[in-house]
Amino acid sequence: MESQYAPLSESCAKALGDKVYDKRKLASQEIEKMVVEFNAKNNTAQIRKLIDVLSNDFASSRDANKRKGGLIGLAATSLGLGKDSSKYVNELVQPILNCLSDQEARIRYFACESLYNVVKVARSSIIPFFPDLFSALSRLVADSDQMVKDGSELLDRMLKDIVTESSNNFNLEAFIPLLKERIYVKNSFVRQYVISWISILNAVPEINMVTYLTDIIDGLFTMLEDNTQEIQRMCETTLTQFLKSIRNDSSSVRMEDTINILITHAQSQNELIKATAITWIREFVIIFGSKMLPHTSGIFTAILPCLEYNVDNMKNIKECAVAVNKSMMRLVSSKEHKTQNIEQLDLRSIMAVLSQYLSHDSVQTKVAVLEWIHHLLIHFPNEMSHQTQLGNNLLNILSDNSDEVVLKCISVLAEIVNSQHSKGTADFNKAHYRKFLLSLVNLFSEDKSFLDNRASLIIRQLCVLLNAEYIYLSFAEIIAEEVTNLKFASLLVRLLNSILLTSSELFELRTTLRDISNPNSANLFKTLYLSWVHCPVSTISICLLSQNYQHVSELVNLFADIEITLELLNELDKLVQLIETPIFASLRLTLVSKANNCADAQYLAHALFGILMLLPQTDAFNMLKNRLQCIPNYWGQQPINEQHSLQYKSKINFSELLEHFKKVQKNHREQRLSQRKRSSVIVNDV
Repeated sequence: MESQYAPLSESCAKALGDKVYDKRKLASQEIEKMVVEFNAKNNTAQIRKLIDVLSNDFASSRDANKRKGGLIGLAATSLGLGKDSSKYVNELVQPILNCLSDQEARIRYFACESLYNVVKVARSSIIPFFPDLFSALSRLVADSDQMVKDGSELLDRMLKDIVTESSNNFNLEAFIPLLKERIYVKNSFVRQYVISWISILNAVPEINMVTYLTDIIDGLFTMLEDNTQEIQRMCETTLTQFLKSIRNDSSSVRMEDTINILITHAQSQNELIKATAITWIREFVIIFGSKMLPHTSGIFTAILPCLEYNVDNMKNIKECAVAVNKSMMRLVSSKEHKTQNIEQLDLRSIMAVLSQYLSHDSVQTKVAVLEWIHHLLIHFPNEMSHQTQLGNNLLNILSDNSDEVVLKCISVLAEIVNSQHSKGTADFNKAHYRKFLLSLVNLFSEDKSFLDNRASLIIRQLCVLLNAEYIYLSFAEIIAEEVTNLKFASLLVRLLNSILLTSSELFELRTTLRDISNPNSANLFKTLYLSWVHCPVSTISICLLSQNYQHVSELVNLFADIEITLELLNELDKLVQLIETPIFASLRLTLVSKANNCADAQYLAHALFGILMLLPQTDAFNMLKNRLQCIPNYWGQQPINEQHSLQYKSKINFSELLEHFKKVQKNHREQRLSQRKRSSVIVNDV
């Protein structure tokens, strides 16, 4: 009677299911010999029957020992078949795969051992089962039993050798979903397993893993946060290999999808992830050039916050971000493809990001943002003209604590005004200057500390970058027509006058005002005068500068009706000190000049004596007194002919200007009286 396990004998079947390993081993050797004989006679029926018995009656048995026997028997069958095992690979592999998930650790280990022997002889025939093998091994590498782990590692190495040598038959497209599924597993053993497969496949010349990089790069970057240094090292090495492949041939990479992933990881809080992502962005900008322009706003989001890093461990990140910033600026300003660049740049999203980082805490970041805005204004003035909110955003930056930020901001604001002015006529377009400076005046009026600490720097820099004459004309008109707060008007005039008289940036404007006989200079003087009258000493100063000495004498006489305050005396003191500076060297020489029949010299001497009489006997008094003692004693011996004076030649109606001075000073006096009355009422009520 035939054995129920035929073609196995009863004794062989019994030994194969024995709990003693040596007996199972002897049975497997008998099976191997049997298979060799069957195969030699080409008896496929008996071979399949044997495999069926081993699979169903042993490997699938509820008895653990029988399952162990089935596994060693299937391995022996494969060894007996040798290269012909490829004909039966499906029947051999499937039952072993099922045992890889067995609850007993020893059976999982024997399954690894059995499958190793099958794979060793089947070689490339095993490739169709690779997805199932990969999935099973991804579980086994994290097994709680060390023997199972060791067995899975041996099997994994064998599989890698086979895939490498049979790469032409490997279905990479089917493998990628398996990688994507397991690449986000947080177990360190699984991560190490996944990275090793990616690295191996990327090293095979016939396999182009770069094509599928977008599917796995997010997971690779996520793995960089693993606390295991070995995994970090493996991941960094793998990413470096990919980057090297892209440098050699970038045609396969899906750049648009990949750069978005890189931008996301560049914003990670993890230092290694951030550094690696920005390094990749730097390389992508070099490799893909202008193709990166549509992603400019995202790149800004990635690099701009990194510019603030100053600590040593973040230095490399900052240097990389700076390099990306410079490369992007070169791409944007490229004249070779300017039209194409304009089309690729999404200025709205770019400006949205730049505006967001204008309020960043870092000085370096804000400076970079302002440099970019300035760069865009220069290269794309027409397209940037639609950024209507830009000016308001920039005005808020002028109160920044950093001088560097403020100066950069002024440069941008000046460029905006210049770009608007260039669209108009060649003549001075008041509207563009006035709109901008009116906003600036409003800022000065709202914040006294801003006026005291920042106004001088802002105005001086604007005079360098824009037309100083236009700046002063616009300020004067705004003060005369728009400013209702007389105290603020006086403060602003005093500031503008101080800058005018002392700043090297305004040398040309001072020279223009001195040439008072020139119609243009006369008009400039009249416009400034109408506002300068808010501050009596500033009015005298500008008249001295413009050589209208006769009018100074008339103004000094009016000081009898002006309240002489400590503030006014301090201003007179500063004026006397200014007269001794190089700026007023020509004024001092006028005192000894016989030009214009000595008219200007005598009017000036009279004016200075008047100022001397207003001063208390301080150092300033003695300084001016000493200066006036140097005047030749022949002055005043003959009557003055006003027609010989420079003031007369200017053809300015000084009578009207004098009346305007009286009117404005009357308004100041009335406002001071009104404020004192209100203050008195408040005190009495209290």
